[in-house]
Amino acid sequence: MAECWWNKSSPAQEGVTLIELLVTLVIMFILASVALPIAKVSIKRSQELELRHTLRTVRTAIDAFQQDWARDGTVRTGKLCVENVTTCQESTGVTGYPKTLETLLKVKLTGEKAQLGEQSEIKRYLRKIPLDPITETTEWGLRCFQDEPDESRWCGEDVFDIYTTSEKKAIDGTPYREW
Repeated sequence: MAECWWNKSSPAQEGVTLIELLVTLVIMFILASVALPIAKVSIKRSQELELRHTLRTVRTAIDAFQQDWARDGTVRTGKLCVENVTTCQESTGVTGYPKTLETLLKVKLTGEKAQLGEQSEIKRYLRKIPLDPITETTEWGLRCFQDEPDESRWCGEDVFDIYTTSEKKAIDGTPYREW
Protein backbone atom coordinates (compact mmCIF):
# COMPACT_ATOMS: atom_id res chain seq x y z
CA MET A 1 0.00 0.00 0.00
CA ALA A 2 1.32 3.43 -0.92
CA GLU A 3 1.99 5.99 1.78
CA CYS A 4 0.35 9.40 1.57
CA TRP A 5 2.51 12.50 1.66
CA TRP A 6 0.91 13.73 4.88
CA ASN A 7 1.68 10.52 6.72
CA LYS A 8 5.38 10.74 6.01
CA SER A 9 7.22 12.19 8.91
CA SER A 10 10.75 12.30 10.04
CA PRO A 11 11.86 13.23 13.55
CA ALA A 12 13.00 16.67 12.31
CA GLN A 13 9.55 17.52 10.89
CA GLU A 14 7.36 16.45 13.81
CA GLY A 15 7.43 19.82 15.67
CA VAL A 16 6.99 22.06 12.65
CA THR A 17 3.19 22.08 12.79
CA LEU A 18 3.16 22.93 16.47
CA ILE A 19 5.57 25.84 15.91
CA GLU A 20 3.50 27.05 12.95
CA LEU A 21 0.38 26.90 15.10
CA LEU A 22 2.02 28.89 17.90
CA VAL A 23 3.34 31.54 15.48
CA THR A 24 -0.10 31.86 13.91
CA LEU A 25 -1.75 32.24 17.32
CA VAL A 26 0.76 34.92 18.37
CA ILE A 27 0.17 36.87 15.14
CA MET A 28 -3.62 36.63 15.58
CA PHE A 29 -3.32 37.77 19.22
CA ILE A 30 -1.25 40.80 18.18
CA LEU A 31 -3.75 41.73 15.46
CA ALA A 32 -6.69 41.32 17.85
CA SER A 33 -5.00 43.45 20.51
CA VAL A 34 -4.56 46.23 17.94
CA ALA A 35 -8.07 45.94 16.47
CA LEU A 36 -9.98 45.87 19.77
CA PRO A 37 -9.13 49.43 20.94
CA ILE A 38 -9.83 50.75 17.44
CA ALA A 39 -13.25 49.07 17.49
CA LYS A 40 -14.05 50.52 20.93
CA VAL A 41 -13.13 54.04 19.80
CA SER A 42 -15.20 53.58 16.65
CA ILE A 43 -18.26 52.54 18.67
CA LYS A 44 -17.82 55.45 21.08
CA ARG A 45 -17.41 57.88 18.19
CA SER A 46 -20.64 56.68 16.57
CA GLN A 47 -22.48 57.11 19.91
CA GLU A 48 -21.11 60.65 20.17
CA LEU A 49 -22.26 61.50 16.65
CA GLU A 50 -25.70 60.13 17.45
CA LEU A 51 -25.81 62.15 20.69
CA ARG A 52 -24.89 65.36 18.83
CA HIS A 53 -27.58 64.69 16.22
CA THR A 54 -30.20 63.93 18.88
CA LEU A 55 -29.37 67.04 20.90
CA ARG A 56 -29.53 69.18 17.75
CA THR A 57 -32.91 67.69 16.78
CA VAL A 58 -34.51 68.25 20.19
CA ARG A 59 -33.03 71.72 20.59
CA THR A 60 -34.34 72.67 17.15
CA ALA A 61 -37.80 71.41 18.17
CA ILE A 62 -37.65 73.43 21.41
CA ASP A 63 -36.67 76.56 19.46
CA ALA A 64 -39.48 76.03 16.92
CA PHE A 65 -41.96 75.58 19.78
CA GLN A 66 -40.77 78.75 21.48
CA GLN A 67 -41.05 80.71 18.25
CA ASP A 68 -44.66 79.55 17.76
CA TRP A 69 -45.68 79.98 21.41
CA ALA A 70 -43.53 82.94 22.52
CA ARG A 71 -44.82 85.01 25.37
CA ASP A 72 -43.48 87.24 28.08
CA GLY A 73 -45.66 86.62 31.08
CA THR A 74 -49.16 87.58 29.94
CA VAL A 75 -48.04 89.26 26.69
CA ARG A 76 -48.47 86.72 23.88
CA THR A 77 -46.18 87.28 20.88
CA GLY A 78 -45.97 83.89 19.16
CA LYS A 79 -48.41 83.26 16.32
CA LEU A 80 -49.93 80.10 17.80
CA CYS A 81 -49.97 81.60 21.29
CA VAL A 82 -52.06 84.54 20.02
CA GLU A 83 -54.49 82.22 18.17
CA ASN A 84 -54.76 79.58 20.94
CA VAL A 85 -54.87 81.42 24.26
CA THR A 86 -56.00 78.47 26.40
CA THR A 87 -53.40 76.10 24.99
CA CYS A 88 -50.73 78.76 25.34
CA GLN A 89 -51.40 79.12 29.05
CA GLU A 90 -51.62 75.35 29.64
CA SER A 91 -48.64 74.19 27.56
CA THR A 92 -46.02 76.90 27.97
CA GLY A 93 -44.00 78.48 30.71
CA VAL A 94 -44.02 82.26 31.13
CA THR A 95 -41.37 82.63 28.40
CA GLY A 96 -43.09 80.45 25.80
CA TYR A 97 -40.92 77.37 26.22
CA PRO A 98 -42.72 74.02 26.66
CA LYS A 99 -43.64 73.07 30.23
CA THR A 100 -42.37 69.51 29.73
CA LEU A 101 -40.41 67.61 27.11
CA GLU A 102 -43.55 65.56 26.38
CA THR A 103 -45.34 68.77 25.32
CA LEU A 104 -43.24 68.68 22.14
CA LEU A 105 -44.94 65.42 21.15
CA LYS A 106 -48.48 66.77 20.94
CA VAL A 107 -50.04 70.17 21.47
CA LYS A 108 -53.82 70.30 21.12
CA LEU A 109 -54.82 73.57 19.48
CA THR A 110 -57.91 75.28 20.86
CA GLY A 111 -58.14 78.32 18.61
CA GLU A 112 -60.87 79.29 16.20
CA LYS A 113 -59.01 77.99 13.12
CA ALA A 114 -58.62 74.55 14.70
CA GLN A 115 -62.29 74.48 15.71
CA LEU A 116 -63.41 75.38 12.17
CA GLY A 117 -61.13 72.77 10.61
CA GLU A 118 -58.93 75.32 8.83
CA GLN A 119 -55.96 74.09 10.81
CA SER A 120 -54.97 70.72 12.25
CA GLU A 121 -56.08 70.29 15.86
CA ILE A 122 -52.71 68.80 16.82
CA LYS A 123 -49.28 70.39 16.47
CA ARG A 124 -46.25 68.09 16.81
CA TYR A 125 -42.63 69.15 17.18
CA LEU A 126 -41.19 65.66 17.82
CA ARG A 127 -42.59 62.24 16.92
CA LYS A 128 -41.21 60.65 20.08
CA ILE A 129 -38.81 61.41 22.91
CA PRO A 130 -35.47 60.29 21.47
CA LEU A 131 -33.27 57.69 23.12
CA ASP A 132 -30.10 59.00 24.73
CA PRO A 133 -27.39 56.97 22.95
CA ILE A 134 -25.04 57.18 25.92
CA THR A 135 -27.41 56.09 28.71
CA GLU A 136 -29.75 54.17 26.35
CA THR A 137 -32.84 55.63 28.04
CA THR A 138 -35.30 58.39 27.22
CA GLU A 139 -34.45 60.18 30.46
CA TRP A 140 -32.81 63.54 29.78
CA GLY A 141 -31.55 66.28 32.04
CA LEU A 142 -33.64 69.45 31.65
CA ARG A 143 -32.81 73.13 32.10
CA CYS A 144 -35.20 76.06 32.54
CA PHE A 145 -34.87 79.41 30.82
CA GLN A 146 -33.67 81.08 34.02
CA ASP A 147 -31.19 78.29 34.98
CA GLU A 148 -27.43 78.72 34.79
CA PRO A 149 -25.73 76.71 32.00
CA ASP A 150 -24.13 74.32 34.50
CA GLU A 151 -27.27 73.84 36.62
CA SER A 152 -28.03 70.17 37.32
CA ARG A 153 -31.48 70.56 38.92
CA TRP A 154 -34.54 71.39 36.85
CA CYS A 155 -36.77 74.20 38.16
CA GLY A 156 -39.91 72.57 36.72
CA GLU A 157 -41.18 75.77 35.07
CA ASP A 158 -40.25 75.13 31.42
CA VAL A 159 -37.83 73.23 29.15
CA PHE A 160 -35.23 75.55 27.68
CA ASP A 161 -32.52 72.94 27.02
CA ILE A 162 -31.72 69.26 27.46
CA TYR A 163 -28.54 67.35 28.23
CA THR A 164 -27.53 63.74 28.79
CA THR A 165 -27.51 62.51 32.37
CA SER A 166 -24.40 60.39 31.77
CA GLU A 167 -21.34 61.05 33.93
CA LYS A 168 -19.02 59.70 31.20
CA LYS A 169 -16.53 61.76 29.23
CA ALA A 170 -16.20 62.08 25.48
CA ILE A 171 -13.18 61.06 23.42
CA ASP A 172 -11.91 64.65 23.64
CA GLY A 173 -12.20 64.56 27.45
CA THR A 174 -15.23 66.85 27.87
CA PRO A 175 -18.15 65.55 29.95
CA TYR A 176 -21.17 64.64 27.83
CA ARG A 177 -23.35 66.66 30.22
CA GLU A 178 -21.71 69.87 28.95
CA TRP A 179 -22.62 69.29 25.32
